[in-house]
Amino acid sequence: MNESLDALAAQHTRRIATPDTVTITQSLVTESIRTAFSCDFDTTVEQWVPAHADLNWANATGPTFTLFDWEDWGNAPRGLDSASLWGNSLAVPALADRVRDERRRDFESRDGKLMTLFVCAKILGPDAHPEDPRLVPARDMAARIVDELQAG
Repeated sequence: MNESLDALAAQHTRRIATPDTVTITQSLVTESIRTAFSCDFDTTVEQWVPAHADLNWANATGPTFTLFDWEDWGNAPRGLDSASLWGNSLAVPALADRVRDERRRDFESRDGKLMTLFVCAKILGPDAHPEDPRLVPARDMAARIVDELQAG
């Protein structure tokens, strides 16, 4: 998986990703983060790279790692795929931890932190189900990242 995601991010394209069928833009990232979290730090994405843009366990197979369902792929902020897979893993804490460990370089980057907040904003949004097992870990991670980014 790591080799595949790293190889994808090293490619070049003019195509723009459409996660959830919405074209990802700097404005969308900023609006999503600012709407969900009270914050005043800069949300400017520094690195846009090719991404699958719909990375979840339903779109991956094994034991040989294969990704399918590519209609949303294109340039996106670094870390979108990692954050999306992490967000889709939160109901199984050990799996979410493994995703964060495996994709540590993305999650430690400023853009990766922004994408984690972007994914958390979707999980915690106004349509969130109160019994969604992802709510508490997403809320905890978002609070931690907001603190880190506000501290500079």
